[in-house]
Amino acid sequence: VQLVESGGGLVQPGESLTLSCVASGFAFKEHDMAWVRQAPGKGLEWVAGISTVNFRTYYEDSVKGRFTISRDDAKSELYLQMTALKPEDSAVYYCATPRWGVGDRSNFVHRGQGTQVTVSS
Repeated sequence: VQLVESGGGLVQPGESLTLSCVASGFAFKEHDMAWVRQAPGKGLEWVAGISTVNFRTYYEDSVKGRFTISRDDAKSELYLQMTALKPEDSAVYYCATPRWGVGDRSNFVHRGQGTQVTVSS
């Protein structure tokens, strides 16, 4: 299993970024997926999840209305569109496979190496 994130960077508050994750080594379309993040000195925080089939989406309260998770099963890719970014969104962002389905916000079987997002003026 391999998950490779990209798209992070340094942006100013209010700007946007789109993260991508390319998955390989497993049946991507059969797995619910998630984005999680970790800020310096803090634990892993679930950000958003998306289910298989109906592509139902779920968001952590602080990112609702600003972030959009999506997937392209034909390409085995996961995305996170982030708008109106805030300094508190700064973290390393990982795509991950939740152990117990899209509702599992704390147990992840696989995680990529992450991509750094820094929001600062």
